[in-house]
Amino acid sequence: MNTTAQPTYPLTFEVDYPDRPLDRMTNAFRIVMLVPIAIVLAALTALGSSAAGGDSAGLVAVGGLLFLPPLLMIVFRGKYPRWWFDWNVELMRFTNRVYAYGALLSDRYPSTDEKQYVKLELEYPDAREDLSRWLPLVKWFLAIPHYVVLAVLSIGALFAVVAAWFSILFTGRYPRALFNYVVGVMRWSNRVSAYAFVLATDKYPPFRLSH
Repeated sequence: MNTTAQPTYPLTFEVDYPDRPLDRMTNAFRIVMLVPIAIVLAALTALGSSAAGGDSAGLVAVGGLLFLPPLLMIVFRGKYPRWWFDWNVELMRFTNRVYAYGALLSDRYPSTDEKQYVKLELEYPDAREDLSRWLPLVKWFLAIPHYVVLAVLSIGALFAVVAAWFSILFTGRYPRALFNYVVGVMRWSNRVSAYAFVLATDKYPPFRLSH
């Protein structure tokens, strides 16, 4: 049988499926369990955003991700400093570990440094060869269709997490179909972030939940 392989995207995202009974107690009180690590994440994102100070913080950082500095370097110098890229990738990884825990995808508490069950990889771009100098100025605008679709998909993901909460509470298992859907929404969102805000690729994100 002939199959057509889907083109790979510079960002890959996966969460290990917990093929075992999950902890029902931590599942029942996940919102409470999430509070300490959520505070740490909020402090990190605030740190990134406050670098600009005042009302301009949103231009410099988006949710703690460095946005304006890489944009300016790409536009005027054709460079993307590696340490800025590494900051964005590591923050994305940590953020996704926290989100995955909040979405009940794992009962392992999110680590601030270990990759754990969330696997997010993003290719470091050669800014002069792989990135257009002017496209970063409009990527956030070009991604508007994705924002709309993701808003709808996120509502579905919320209902999926609620259903999974009950399933784990009574059976200890996260239904595989619901798990794949929630992970797919997170994958889609991360691709959009890599394109529109991290500015690490000029490849337009695909409209799909799968790889």
